[in-house]
Amino acid sequence: MSFPSELKYTKDHEWIKVIGGNTALVGITSFAQGELGDIVYVDINTVGKTLAEGEIFGTVEAVKTVSDLFLPVAATIVEVNSELEREPELVNSDPYGEGWMVKIELTNLADIDGLMDAAAYEKLVG
Repeated sequence: MSFPSELKYTKDHEWIKVIGGNTALVGITSFAQGELGDIVYVDINTVGKTLAEGEIFGTVEAVKTVSDLFLPVAATIVEVNSELEREPELVNSDPYGEGWMVKIELTNLADIDGLMDAAAYEKLVG
């Protein structure tokens, strides 16, 4: 299992990657998608909403279960990965790339500093 070092991680198995200024991408980790199994649907209807850290920004539906998606930091949801509508399995095949879920504008860039780095996340999941 890989944990890219340029990402930050949460105990709820989301990752975040700053892509410029206060803009970042958010998705679920390889560990999370492996635990969920085959992803069949991603439901995110929070575009334009400003949410607090830890708030639910959507759900992901797998063959076995439905799981909430938690925002790693306070932010405004600015875009949903439209590819997931046609190909939700991208979350399984490329969780850190094409399987990203939302693009956000961070309320405070410094909030990223409170998240886990790759080594700490790897230790969490064993």
